[in-house]
Amino acid sequence: MILCVRFRLEPLYEAMLPRLLSLVGEFTPVVEAAPPDTLLADVRGALRYFGWSPAELASVIRVRALALYGIDCVVGAGPNPMLARMAAREARPGATLVVEDPERFLRDRPVAALDGVGRATARTLCAYGLDSIGRVADAPLAVLQRLLGAKAGRELAERARGVDRTPVVPNAASRSLAAERSFAHDELDPSAQRRALLSLADELGARMRAEGQVCRSLTVTVRYADRSTSSRTRTLREPTAHTAALTDLVYTVHESFGLQRARVRGIALRAEGLMPAEGAARQLTFDPADDRARRLEAVADRARAKFGPRAVLPGSLAA
Repeated sequence: MILCVRFRLEPLYEAMLPRLLSLVGEFTPVVEAAPPDTLLADVRGALRYFGWSPAELASVIRVRALALYGIDCVVGAGPNPMLARMAAREARPGATLVVEDPERFLRDRPVAALDGVGRATARTLCAYGLDSIGRVADAPLAVLQRLLGAKAGRELAERARGVDRTPVVPNAASRSLAAERSFAHDELDPSAQRRALLSLADELGARMRAEGQVCRSLTVTVRYADRSTSSRTRTLREPTAHTAALTDLVYTVHESFGLQRARVRGIALRAEGLMPAEGAARQLTFDPADDRARRLEAVADRARAKFGPRAVLPGSLAA
Protein backbone atom coordinates (compact mmCIF):
# COMPACT_ATOMS: atom_id res chain seq x y z
CA MET A 1 0.00 0.00 0.00
CA ILE A 2 1.30 3.45 -0.99
CA LEU A 3 0.39 6.74 0.69
CA CYS A 4 0.54 10.02 -1.23
CA VAL A 5 0.64 12.83 1.32
CA ARG A 6 0.02 16.33 -0.03
CA PHE A 7 0.81 18.93 2.63
CA ARG A 8 -1.05 22.21 2.38
CA LEU A 9 2.11 24.29 2.29
CA GLU A 10 1.94 27.95 1.46
CA PRO A 11 4.56 28.97 -1.12
CA LEU A 12 6.81 30.63 1.45
CA TYR A 13 7.06 27.46 3.55
CA GLU A 14 8.15 24.94 0.92
CA ALA A 15 11.46 24.63 2.78
CA MET A 16 9.52 22.70 5.46
CA LEU A 17 9.26 19.63 3.21
CA PRO A 18 12.48 17.93 4.48
CA ARG A 19 11.16 18.09 8.06
CA LEU A 20 7.86 16.61 6.98
CA LEU A 21 9.74 13.88 5.14
CA SER A 22 11.48 13.02 8.43
CA LEU A 23 8.11 12.94 10.18
CA VAL A 24 6.74 10.34 7.74
CA GLY A 25 10.09 8.55 7.91
CA GLU A 26 9.34 7.67 11.53
CA PHE A 27 6.80 5.16 10.21
CA THR A 28 8.58 3.83 7.12
CA PRO A 29 12.06 4.28 5.63
CA VAL A 30 10.67 4.08 2.09
CA VAL A 31 9.72 7.73 1.58
CA GLU A 32 10.23 9.72 -1.62
CA ALA A 33 9.92 13.50 -1.80
CA ALA A 34 8.00 15.04 -4.69
CA PRO A 35 8.59 18.79 -4.18
CA PRO A 36 7.23 21.27 -3.52
CA ASP A 37 4.57 19.77 -1.21
CA THR A 38 4.12 16.02 -1.74
CA LEU A 39 5.55 12.78 -0.35
CA LEU A 40 5.12 9.18 -1.47
CA ALA A 41 5.51 6.48 1.20
CA ASP A 42 5.46 2.70 0.88
CA VAL A 43 3.71 1.73 4.14
CA ARG A 44 3.11 -1.99 3.65
CA GLY A 45 5.57 -2.87 6.41
CA ALA A 46 4.25 -0.13 8.71
CA LEU A 47 0.66 -1.35 8.37
CA ARG A 48 1.69 -4.88 9.35
CA TYR A 49 3.88 -3.65 12.22
CA PHE A 50 1.36 -1.29 13.81
CA GLY A 51 -1.74 -3.26 12.87
CA TRP A 52 -3.39 -0.14 11.43
CA SER A 53 -5.43 0.47 8.31
CA PRO A 54 -4.15 2.99 5.72
CA ALA A 55 -6.73 5.54 6.92
CA GLU A 56 -5.62 5.12 10.55
CA LEU A 57 -1.95 5.60 9.69
CA ALA A 58 -2.83 8.65 7.59
CA SER A 59 -4.74 10.11 10.55
CA VAL A 60 -1.70 9.75 12.82
CA ILE A 61 0.53 11.47 10.23
CA ARG A 62 -1.98 14.30 9.87
CA VAL A 63 -2.27 14.83 13.64
CA ARG A 64 1.51 14.92 14.09
CA ALA A 65 2.00 17.36 11.20
CA LEU A 66 -0.63 19.65 12.71
CA ALA A 67 0.73 19.36 16.24
CA LEU A 68 4.40 19.83 15.38
CA TYR A 69 4.28 22.23 12.44
CA GLY A 70 0.70 23.52 12.15
CA ILE A 71 0.45 22.06 8.63
CA ASP A 72 -2.59 20.12 7.40
CA CYS A 73 -2.55 17.57 4.60
CA VAL A 74 -4.68 15.41 2.34
CA VAL A 75 -3.81 11.76 1.85
CA GLY A 76 -4.48 9.32 -0.95
CA ALA A 77 -3.83 5.60 -0.53
CA GLY A 78 -3.65 2.94 -3.21
CA PRO A 79 -1.81 -0.20 -4.26
CA ASN A 80 0.68 1.77 -6.37
CA PRO A 81 2.03 5.35 -6.68
CA MET A 82 -0.23 6.32 -9.60
CA LEU A 83 -3.46 5.40 -7.80
CA ALA A 84 -2.23 7.02 -4.57
CA ARG A 85 -1.48 10.29 -6.40
CA MET A 86 -4.85 10.28 -8.13
CA ALA A 87 -6.62 9.60 -4.82
CA ALA A 88 -4.72 12.46 -3.15
CA ARG A 89 -5.82 14.87 -5.88
CA GLU A 90 -9.47 14.01 -5.18
CA ALA A 91 -9.32 13.71 -1.39
CA ARG A 92 -11.04 16.40 0.62
CA PRO A 93 -8.93 18.57 2.99
CA GLY A 94 -8.38 16.77 6.26
CA ALA A 95 -9.50 13.43 4.79
CA THR A 96 -8.03 10.25 3.35
CA LEU A 97 -9.25 8.61 0.15
CA VAL A 98 -8.35 4.91 -0.08
CA VAL A 99 -8.51 3.12 -3.45
CA GLU A 100 -9.57 -0.46 -2.73
CA ASP A 101 -11.01 -1.35 -6.16
CA PRO A 102 -8.77 0.20 -8.86
CA GLU A 103 -11.03 -0.74 -11.77
CA ARG A 104 -14.10 0.82 -10.19
CA PHE A 105 -12.15 3.90 -9.11
CA LEU A 106 -10.76 4.54 -12.59
CA ARG A 107 -13.51 3.45 -14.95
CA ASP A 108 -15.75 6.54 -15.19
CA ARG A 109 -13.05 9.17 -14.81
CA PRO A 110 -12.01 11.29 -17.82
CA VAL A 111 -8.91 10.08 -19.59
CA ALA A 112 -7.14 13.37 -18.82
CA ALA A 113 -7.23 12.43 -15.10
CA LEU A 114 -4.89 9.51 -15.73
CA ASP A 115 -1.25 10.05 -14.80
CA GLY A 116 0.94 10.54 -17.85
CA VAL A 117 -1.87 11.78 -20.10
CA GLY A 118 -1.26 15.39 -21.11
CA ARG A 119 -3.48 17.72 -23.10
CA ALA A 120 -2.22 16.64 -26.51
CA THR A 121 -2.61 12.94 -25.72
CA ALA A 122 -6.08 13.53 -24.25
CA ARG A 123 -7.16 15.40 -27.41
CA THR A 124 -5.94 12.54 -29.60
CA LEU A 125 -7.75 9.91 -27.55
CA CYS A 126 -10.98 11.92 -27.29
CA ALA A 127 -11.00 12.41 -31.06
CA TYR A 128 -11.40 8.65 -31.38
CA GLY A 129 -14.03 8.36 -28.66
CA LEU A 130 -11.63 7.21 -25.94
CA ASP A 131 -12.69 9.96 -23.53
CA SER A 132 -12.86 7.89 -20.32
CA ILE A 133 -10.33 5.65 -18.61
CA GLY A 134 -12.75 2.72 -18.85
CA ARG A 135 -12.99 3.04 -22.64
CA VAL A 136 -9.21 3.18 -22.91
CA ALA A 137 -8.94 0.05 -20.75
CA ASP A 138 -11.42 -1.75 -23.07
CA ALA A 139 -9.66 -0.67 -26.26
CA PRO A 140 -7.40 -3.21 -28.03
CA LEU A 141 -3.70 -2.66 -27.37
CA ALA A 142 -3.03 -2.47 -31.11
CA VAL A 143 -5.37 0.52 -31.42
CA LEU A 144 -3.64 2.45 -28.62
CA GLN A 145 -0.22 1.69 -30.08
CA ARG A 146 -1.32 2.85 -33.52
CA LEU A 147 -2.53 6.15 -32.02
CA LEU A 148 0.34 6.84 -29.61
CA GLY A 149 3.22 4.59 -30.56
CA ALA A 150 4.31 1.19 -29.28
CA LYS A 151 5.79 2.15 -25.91
CA ALA A 152 3.35 4.96 -25.02
CA GLY A 153 0.37 2.84 -26.06
CA ARG A 154 1.50 -0.10 -23.93
CA GLU A 155 2.10 2.12 -20.88
CA LEU A 156 -1.30 3.80 -21.31
CA ALA A 157 -3.07 0.43 -21.53
CA GLU A 158 -1.43 -0.69 -18.29
CA ARG A 159 -2.22 2.51 -16.43
CA ALA A 160 -5.84 2.47 -17.59
CA ARG A 161 -6.12 -0.94 -15.92
CA GLY A 162 -4.60 0.39 -12.70
CA VAL A 163 -1.10 -0.99 -13.26
CA ASP A 164 1.86 1.19 -12.30
CA ARG A 165 5.28 -0.46 -12.00
CA THR A 166 7.01 2.68 -10.72
CA PRO A 167 8.65 2.04 -7.33
CA VAL A 168 8.84 4.47 -4.43
CA VAL A 169 12.52 5.40 -4.33
CA PRO A 170 13.77 6.48 -0.88
CA ASN A 171 16.38 9.24 -0.80
CA ALA A 172 15.83 9.96 -4.49
CA ALA A 173 17.58 13.04 -5.80
CA SER A 174 15.45 16.10 -5.27
CA ARG A 175 14.05 17.86 -8.30
CA SER A 176 14.05 21.19 -6.44
CA LEU A 177 15.57 22.92 -3.43
CA ALA A 178 13.92 25.69 -1.45
CA ALA A 179 14.86 28.19 1.23
CA GLU A 180 13.07 31.13 2.79
CA ARG A 181 13.70 34.24 4.86
CA SER A 182 11.11 35.90 7.11
CA PHE A 183 11.56 39.48 8.27
CA ALA A 184 11.15 40.50 11.91
CA HIS A 185 8.76 43.23 10.76
CA ASP A 186 7.08 44.22 7.49
CA GLU A 187 10.01 45.22 5.31
CA LEU A 188 9.69 48.18 2.95
CA ASP A 189 13.41 48.71 2.27
CA PRO A 190 14.37 47.24 -1.16
CA SER A 191 18.01 46.92 -0.07
CA ALA A 192 17.00 44.69 2.88
CA GLN A 193 14.96 42.56 0.50
CA ARG A 194 17.93 42.29 -1.87
CA ARG A 195 20.16 41.18 1.02
CA ALA A 196 17.65 38.43 1.80
CA LEU A 197 17.70 37.36 -1.85
CA LEU A 198 21.51 37.33 -1.88
CA SER A 199 21.49 35.18 1.24
CA LEU A 200 19.01 32.74 -0.35
CA ALA A 201 20.95 32.51 -3.62
CA ASP A 202 24.19 31.97 -1.70
CA GLU A 203 22.60 29.22 0.43
CA LEU A 204 21.00 27.35 -2.46
CA GLY A 205 24.11 27.67 -4.61
CA ALA A 206 26.28 26.18 -1.85
CA ARG A 207 23.78 23.34 -1.24
CA MET A 208 23.63 22.46 -4.94
CA ARG A 209 27.41 22.50 -5.33
CA ALA A 210 27.80 20.29 -2.25
CA GLU A 211 25.37 17.78 -3.81
CA GLY A 212 26.94 18.00 -7.27
CA GLN A 213 23.81 19.49 -8.83
CA VAL A 214 22.80 22.47 -10.95
CA CYS A 215 19.38 24.01 -11.58
CA ARG A 216 17.61 25.15 -14.72
CA SER A 217 15.29 27.80 -13.26
CA LEU A 218 14.51 29.84 -10.15
CA THR A 219 11.18 30.76 -8.56
CA VAL A 220 10.94 33.79 -6.28
CA THR A 221 7.95 34.03 -3.94
CA VAL A 222 7.14 37.23 -2.03
CA ARG A 223 4.78 37.18 0.94
CA TYR A 224 3.05 40.44 1.88
CA ALA A 225 1.67 41.80 5.14
CA ASP A 226 -1.88 40.72 4.25
CA ARG A 227 -0.58 37.10 3.85
CA SER A 228 -1.07 37.13 0.07
CA THR A 229 1.83 35.97 -2.13
CA SER A 230 3.26 36.57 -5.58
CA SER A 231 5.49 34.11 -7.43
CA ARG A 232 7.53 34.37 -10.62
CA THR A 233 9.73 31.82 -12.33
CA ARG A 234 12.61 32.54 -14.70
CA THR A 235 14.88 30.16 -16.61
CA LEU A 236 18.63 30.53 -16.37
CA ARG A 237 20.65 30.96 -19.55
CA GLU A 238 22.34 27.65 -18.74
CA PRO A 239 21.99 25.16 -15.86
CA THR A 240 24.22 26.36 -13.04
CA ALA A 241 24.89 26.44 -9.30
CA HIS A 242 27.17 29.49 -9.57
CA THR A 243 26.06 31.96 -6.90
CA ALA A 244 26.77 35.03 -9.03
CA ALA A 245 24.53 33.78 -11.85
CA LEU A 246 21.78 32.84 -9.41
CA THR A 247 21.97 36.23 -7.71
CA ASP A 248 21.80 38.18 -10.98
CA LEU A 249 18.64 36.33 -11.96
CA VAL A 250 16.86 36.67 -8.60
CA TYR A 251 17.62 40.40 -8.57
CA THR A 252 16.05 40.68 -12.03
CA VAL A 253 12.97 38.77 -10.89
CA HIS A 254 12.71 40.91 -7.75
CA GLU A 255 12.78 44.11 -9.80
CA SER A 256 10.05 42.75 -12.08
CA PHE A 257 7.61 42.62 -9.16
CA GLY A 258 7.63 46.44 -8.98
CA LEU A 259 7.19 46.35 -5.20
CA GLN A 260 8.06 50.01 -4.53
CA ARG A 261 6.50 50.57 -1.08
CA ALA A 262 4.99 47.11 -0.64
CA ARG A 263 5.12 45.72 2.89
CA VAL A 264 6.99 42.43 2.53
CA ARG A 265 6.70 39.80 5.26
CA GLY A 266 9.10 37.25 3.76
CA ILE A 267 10.81 35.96 0.62
CA ALA A 268 11.36 32.40 -0.59
CA LEU A 269 13.56 31.05 -3.37
CA ARG A 270 13.24 27.67 -5.07
CA ALA A 271 15.80 26.17 -7.45
CA GLU A 272 13.98 23.92 -9.94
CA GLY A 273 14.90 21.41 -12.62
CA LEU A 274 17.85 20.01 -10.72
CA MET A 275 20.24 17.79 -12.63
CA PRO A 276 23.74 16.34 -12.07
CA ALA A 277 26.41 18.96 -12.61
CA GLU A 278 28.51 16.63 -14.77
CA GLY A 279 25.65 16.36 -17.25
CA ALA A 280 25.25 20.12 -17.70
CA ALA A 281 26.84 22.05 -20.56
CA ARG A 282 28.64 25.27 -19.70
CA GLN A 283 29.33 28.10 -22.11
CA LEU A 284 33.05 28.80 -22.02
CA THR A 285 34.08 32.40 -21.42
CA PHE A 286 37.31 34.32 -21.76
CA ASP A 287 36.33 36.66 -18.91
CA PRO A 288 39.08 36.33 -16.26
CA ALA A 289 36.76 37.83 -13.61
CA ASP A 290 34.28 34.98 -14.03
CA ASP A 291 37.02 32.36 -13.82
CA ARG A 292 38.45 34.03 -10.71
CA ALA A 293 34.98 34.18 -9.09
CA ARG A 294 34.47 30.46 -9.64
CA ARG A 295 37.86 29.62 -8.14
CA LEU A 296 37.08 31.76 -5.09
CA GLU A 297 33.69 30.06 -4.83
CA ALA A 298 35.36 26.63 -4.74
CA VAL A 299 37.70 27.80 -1.96
CA ALA A 300 34.73 29.20 -0.01
CA ASP A 301 32.90 25.88 -0.37
CA ARG A 302 35.86 24.01 1.12
CA ALA A 303 35.99 26.47 4.02
CA ARG A 304 32.25 26.03 4.66
CA ALA A 305 32.59 22.25 4.58
CA LYS A 306 35.32 22.43 7.23
CA PHE A 307 34.18 25.30 9.47
CA GLY A 308 30.41 25.55 8.92
CA PRO A 309 28.00 27.27 6.51
CA ARG A 310 28.66 30.76 7.90
CA ALA A 311 32.44 30.52 7.71
CA VAL A 312 32.44 32.50 4.44
CA LEU A 313 29.71 35.02 3.54
CA PRO A 314 29.26 37.75 0.93
CA GLY A 315 30.49 41.08 2.29
CA SER A 316 27.01 42.67 2.42
CA LEU A 317 25.78 39.82 4.64
CA ALA A 318 28.69 39.82 7.09
CA ALA A 319 27.40 42.75 9.14
